[in-house]
Amino acid sequence: MATVGGPTVRRRQLGAELRRLREQAGKRIEDAATHLECSMSKISRVETGQAPIKARDVRDLLEWYGVTDPLRIETVMQIHKDAQQQGWWAHYGDVLPSGMATYAGLESDARVLRQYESTVVPGLLQTEDYARAVIATAWFNQPHETDQLVRFRKERQTFLTRQPDPLELWVVLEESALRRPVGGREVMAAQLRHLAETVTMPNVTLQIMPTAKGAHVAMAGPFSLLEFQPHASTVVYVESAAGNVYLEKERDVRTFVQTFDLLRATAPDPQEALALLEQLTREMQES
Repeated sequence: MATVGGPTVRRRQLGAELRRLREQAGKRIEDAATHLECSMSKISRVETGQAPIKARDVRDLLEWYGVTDPLRIETVMQIHKDAQQQGWWAHYGDVLPSGMATYAGLESDARVLRQYESTVVPGLLQTEDYARAVIATAWFNQPHETDQLVRFRKERQTFLTRQPDPLELWVVLEESALRRPVGGREVMAAQLRHLAETVTMPNVTLQIMPTAKGAHVAMAGPFSLLEFQPHASTVVYVESAAGNVYLEKERDVRTFVQTFDLLRATAPDPQEALALLEQLTREMQES
């Protein structure tokens, strides 16, 4: 069992391994909860990588699950140790919205990110002024909190230029999001120019879904597909006002992969995006 990625991915890998070993031992979640004298919710959150677990509890579970191979025990404990490391996003912890730290960890470890967005330019492609307008309006932050969140967003954007493996980003974005003058027309025109520059990067692909297309397969709402190195499963991220959802079951992932494939097959060719961005920039400046 190979370890891959940073602390967020490793914590999810640890949880998946503990779940596999529990099921292999014929134990139920409630059995594990009783054994550790904790809630079933705690075990469930550990197994999905959403909650930490102490080293002594991991060793206790391994023994209880009948794991005796010293090499396997050592490997699992090493994953646990790696999962305890603090990610780069930790110093933003006081201002990050609920669930954003988990997403930042996944995004920083991802090899490929595919996104559908309907209302705003995705964070990895935002200018500083556009990001500030979105953050200040959407989350009702104090000015110093908005400043920190803008810096956090800019730090995330370095994934696109990291070496030797820049993040591969493929976005399908609704045209209506580009016509909304977030931050005012000057800010939006600068955002459109920034997009036109960014889409020339070899690892960035943008398709713009025309409003005139009407209904399409992804109208249920925005989502992201995060793909990692081998041995780590694809994760679907769905953000909503009611909370953030992470999906890893093969059936769920397959549904969203098929949705994204249909979406990009429906949207105009990426080569058309640049011309539309230039047109929208002129319209924004002339209005």
